[in-house]
Amino acid sequence: MIPSPAQMAEMHGLRAIKNLGQHFLFDLNITRKIVNYAGNLEGMNIIEIGPGPGGLTQAILEKNINKLTVIEFDERAIAGLQELQQHYPKLEVMSGDALEQDLREITPAPRVIMSNLPYNISTKLLTNWLDYADEFEFMILMFQKEVAERLYAVPRTKDYGRLSVITQWLAKVENLFDLPPSVFTPPPKVTSSVVKITPYKTPLYPADKKKMENVLRTAFGQRRKMLRSSLKPVLPDVEAQLTAIGIKPTARAEELSVEDFTKIANLL
Repeated sequence: MIPSPAQMAEMHGLRAIKNLGQHFLFDLNITRKIVNYAGNLEGMNIIEIGPGPGGLTQAILEKNINKLTVIEFDERAIAGLQELQQHYPKLEVMSGDALEQDLREITPAPRVIMSNLPYNISTKLLTNWLDYADEFEFMILMFQKEVAERLYAVPRTKDYGRLSVITQWLAKVENLFDLPPSVFTPPPKVTSSVVKITPYKTPLYPADKKKMENVLRTAFGQRRKMLRSSLKPVLPDVEAQLTAIGIKPTARAEELSVEDFTKIANLL
């Protein structure tokens, strides 16, 4: 008999560690709901980061997939995950730091990422993956709600910033549903959100990624300043150059669309 995620945690003394950003999701009804948003996974190679006691892991393995590779930093969880391998031959368990991994080297295409991300490194993980976003079919990820809101924020809102622009330039972002703190063990102090990110085969508008990142870093680094001031370090004749592409030099970074930022990047 396959132990439940809660039983797995109990058997292996798996208690959530705050410094690792751990909040375990034991309810298989919820993890199955997350996986169901993925649709047909036949033939897909799935990657999960930080599986812990395997709540999401088991829900993924119930589907008709090609392979599931889990990457776990916490050595305490490895033994329990290896027990799951006895029931699910499609499961591969890797011990390591996901921040140091190039996921393209771990499993072949077609690739999907599904994960309840450790809160303390979720943004860094996503920005790493966006460097090769087109290598994934899609990602279904859980974030703190405040981080998720930054991903799909629109111009002229407080959450709109560098992460919003770069993510929306490279992928379609859908907010699927929220989860209250009470469904986790231990309960976090924040609401969580499950988000689906579907990368475009090519970016939404043509531009060089390094130039985009430079423009976004410069513009949002002083987000309350007008562009004629904030972009002066990267555009030698900033007012004339912005006017020529139809952007007001007196606008602020939070007012610009994704397309506007690609136009500026193409000036560099």
